[in-house]
Amino acid sequence: MAHKDDEQPTGSGAGPDETGPEENTSGPAPSGEQPESEGTDADGLTIDDILGAEQTPEAAAEDAGSDREASLLIDLKRLQAEYANYRRRTEEQRQREIERAKGEAVKGLLPVMDDLDRAAKHGDLVEGSPLAAIGDKVRAVAERLGVVSYGAVGDVFDPQQHEAIFQAPTPGVTETTILEVVEVGYRLGSVELRPAKVVVAVPA
Repeated sequence: MAHKDDEQPTGSGAGPDETGPEENTSGPAPSGEQPESEGTDADGLTIDDILGAEQTPEAAAEDAGSDREASLLIDLKRLQAEYANYRRRTEEQRQREIERAKGEAVKGLLPVMDDLDRAAKHGDLVEGSPLAAIGDKVRAVAERLGVVSYGAVGDVFDPQQHEAIFQAPTPGVTETTILEVVEVGYRLGSVELRPAKVVVAVPA
């Protein structure tokens, strides 16, 4: 009886592992790579590169929008100032027109007030008399409208307000002053209704 050669086991775990040991991928980085240098970003750009880079269309459009907003704001402030000045001038003009219209109406009362002044100088306006009562009412109306009288003895002569009808050289006088009021002057606000007619004393 012949003996067979001894058979070797052919199991999968009997032979050596055909693949080699796994490579270690967690080792240190290759010696050729250097850490990022200071002053560069993650993409390797320096500060000079960033500052010298060309402006993108989006950034240019944003800058243009900011400039336009600033220009519009300046224009708006200028328009507001012009409108405020216009309103002030219009209001001043309106007040002058109101005073001028009142003045034209009051001018009709001036001769009556002159007659009342003459009557008072002659003693005709006795207190409690009908004429005195009428005179008080006329003066009250003029005062309510804003009429102001001016021109008194001893005041310094002002050619812008007074009309000199006679000059009297007077010893001891150092400046031209009102010696006598012939006709009282009247004004209403900034409107001159009538200048005061006066006799002035001038240095001898």
